[in-house]
Amino acid sequence: MLRGLPLERDPRVLVGLDEADDAGVFEIAPDLALIQTVDMITPIVDDPRSFGQIAAANALSDVYAMGGRPLTVLSLLCAPSGEEEQAILREILLGALEKIREAGAFLVGGHSIEDQEWKIGFSVTGCAAPGRIWTKAGACPGDALVLTKGLGTGTISTALKGGAARPEDVEGMVRSMVLLNRAAVDVLQGFRVHAATDVTGFGLGGHALEVARRSSIGLDLRLGDLPFLAGAREYVSQGFVPGGTRRNRSHYRDRVESPSPLSSEMMDLLFDPQTSGGLLLAMEEAEAAAAVKALVEAGYPAARRIGQVVERATRNLTVLT
Repeated sequence: MLRGLPLERDPRVLVGLDEADDAGVFEIAPDLALIQTVDMITPIVDDPRSFGQIAAANALSDVYAMGGRPLTVLSLLCAPSGEEEQAILREILLGALEKIREAGAFLVGGHSIEDQEWKIGFSVTGCAAPGRIWTKAGACPGDALVLTKGLGTGTISTALKGGAARPEDVEGMVRSMVLLNRAAVDVLQGFRVHAATDVTGFGLGGHALEVARRSSIGLDLRLGDLPFLAGAREYVSQGFVPGGTRRNRSHYRDRVESPSPLSSEMMDLLFDPQTSGGLLLAMEEAEAAAAVKALVEAGYPAARRIGQVVERATRNLTVLT
């Protein structure tokens, strides 16, 4: 869509559209860079306050994926009009404010449009030192791959919409989605992170392949080490597969390899679109075990070392069973 547009480039734009990273970065001083991002989602759960928390956590995550600290937030609201809808919207915003405050950021404004379909999003501005920005580029052969959250929010939410999800599985999904990546970034400042992204709409497979492309390397994932949210495997085997999964599989399938054939269900989970997912990190192999231990202690029980970075000209993803 952007090909051929007259997009200007300035040396102060440290990360822009050319890099296709999680957020844009603009240097405003030698020791300070602004991080800017925006994200919107449609309802993924029934409870309005939980939806607000998830939407805010999801938008804030892109700043964390760059290793930054959120500062200010603008709301983007599309909602039906009416007294009942206003009450629901208030609950959504109350939930969002809880996460914005937890992030240490401030809601400073926003914009709303009357719409028959609910859509809630946030534009987030953060900051970081230019030399401490994380991007998808920089992963090195020999690095360990670490993931901070469990997978499966797409298929569980699809099962919820289909009336088949157990309450305890929905609760587990919500706990994962409202968990900010803030503490993970705080923990990881003490380790050598070479590349990072957050796992969202392209699924683990898609975002891992973006790291491979930007870093000009290959990635090996160990299937047995991938953390899945409770219920995810069961629901995907029952056919609760989001449309985004199929689009992801179609787009990325030619870049996925495996010594043994992967089941259709496992491919669906690999490309399951996540909302407010975890961070995927390429970091020093020698520090991976300590980093995972520190992440678990900081409140990320699903944190795992899930694979490694390898020298591979094809920049593909190999899934080891």
